[in-house]
Amino acid sequence: MALSEKSVPALVDVPETANLTDLVVDSAATEPHRVQLRRHVDGAWTDVTTSQFLAEVDALAKGLIAAGVGVGDRVGLLSRTRYEWTVADFAIWSAGAVPVPIYETSSAEQIEWILGDSGAVGCVVEAPHHAATVAQVRPRLPRLASVWVLDEGAIADLTASGAGVPDAEVTARRRALGRDSTATLVYTSGTTGRPKGCELTHGNFLAEVGNICASMGDLFNPSGSTLLFLPLAHVFGRVVEIGCLRSGVVLGHAPDAKNLATDLVGFRPTFVLAVPRVFETVYNRAQAKAAADGKGRIFDRAAHVSEAYSRAEQAGQVGWWLRLQHTVFDRLVYAKLRDAMGGRVRYSVSAGAPLGARLGHFYRGIGLTILEGYGLTEVSGASNVNRPDALRVGTVGQPVPGTTVRIAADGEVLIKGPIVFRGYHGNPAATAEAIDADGWFHSGDIGELDQDGYLTITGRKKELIVTAGGKNVAPTVLEDRIRSHPLVSQCMVVGDNRPYVAALVTLDRESLPGWLAAHGRGTDLTVEQAVADPAVLAAVQEAVDGANEAVSRAEAIRRFRLLATDFTEDDGHLTPTLKLKRGN
Repeated sequence: MALSEKSVPALVDVPETANLTDLVVDSAATEPHRVQLRRHVDGAWTDVTTSQFLAEVDALAKGLIAAGVGVGDRVGLLSRTRYEWTVADFAIWSAGAVPVPIYETSSAEQIEWILGDSGAVGCVVEAPHHAATVAQVRPRLPRLASVWVLDEGAIADLTASGAGVPDAEVTARRRALGRDSTATLVYTSGTTGRPKGCELTHGNFLAEVGNICASMGDLFNPSGSTLLFLPLAHVFGRVVEIGCLRSGVVLGHAPDAKNLATDLVGFRPTFVLAVPRVFETVYNRAQAKAAADGKGRIFDRAAHVSEAYSRAEQAGQVGWWLRLQHTVFDRLVYAKLRDAMGGRVRYSVSAGAPLGARLGHFYRGIGLTILEGYGLTEVSGASNVNRPDALRVGTVGQPVPGTTVRIAADGEVLIKGPIVFRGYHGNPAATAEAIDADGWFHSGDIGELDQDGYLTITGRKKELIVTAGGKNVAPTVLEDRIRSHPLVSQCMVVGDNRPYVAALVTLDRESLPGWLAAHGRGTDLTVEQAVADPAVLAAVQEAVDGANEAVSRAEAIRRFRLLATDFTEDDGHLTPTLKLKRGN
């Protein structure tokens, strides 16, 4: 029998005076020589101890203070996932300020909005081309006083300039922070255009990572290690960063996806986190390689056995013949797949989009258990997650300890607990819409709780698209711009759980003849003929390119298709108010 609500008691409570900088200060005080991170230097992984990391954080914090960053000030962080990102993150906190992460693929328009809406006084960027993009919009950002470029020695320069700031100043700023202090503003795509800044507190993160670490000791322990390659601008990567520093897991960073295979073998993590698209790609490439080597049938059989073995194991009924086949294929196929990820990986955490039971069982069957979870920026990353000791493939797991999940009468997933964010920055109306008077966060997703409290997400009330890579895409931003072209009648952006964003575009029958005449095309061209006409296709491509300028590369439309028929209310594609129905 399905449940309407599931609550899991907290394993960790957050003291009122606690803040995120306690993690690095306490670790350095109790275990100063323990390796906390590894950074890639001159082609080799170099250990960084807790005391070394704290020293770098403090030195950078002093530099930020010397540069004029005050308590509560916002500081942008625009970079790929790299060691310096984590140093800057904790240094900004140590200076009493608030980091505002920005995807390094963001457009100038997005960067302007985030820095302007947050009121950032400074921005740490990775490379000169990022600085150039910020420079384009800087005249419209009067509060932005400084831009520091990591690849041009920003950390060394700030460290030198902050040498005269006393230790006591950093200590005082740290101690001024508490559980309810704002830790970060994470801008998440909305369904109506502008990203909204989610205000997450130090208590939100400490409740999230504290309870996850306490309930997932198989992953988060001092003998573990992980290589982080997802964007730290995403709350998912941020939670793992913080969780590693809390639990003693050795953390590494992999900024370049092209080197990921080599980095995994060199770093040899015990667990990784990724979005479903990564697991799909690994599977597809392995399958393609096997086929190219003339071993396609062996791989396909091995994949079938892996899935069957996992399903049987979950049901508690693994027969002798299936077990024998699994043993054989482990030597022939599965071990090689594990070796490609460094040879030590036992678990992976997947979030951002649905993984699917097929891939979940395949990977579990080869000895890499994927712990699928669910959450949003507004709940500090994850509200639900499968654990090694509480795993049900095909679901997103039970609630994180300290969290309650309820299924509303209309099927919407509601969430309550210390992980729920404070609200949207400067947007009380949106906050009131998201969090009701009783403290329940309305996720906008549709789900079901089984008899044991495992959650399955079955749909989405909101229109936000989540690609297979875990990227949130607000379709209306793109659609509105494309529809502004005279040739276009309707546009529907698609890509939910797909590798990339695409669009279905219909032509305006009334405008078509005039456009054709103005461009020297035959005015007797029908709509059915026009959808294949090179000039028409080129014009729509220009509209798509213009729309893509407003978003990051990951959100951009990569393909479109012109349809010979329009969307109408009669065919069920439009509401009475002429809004697109995406559920069809």
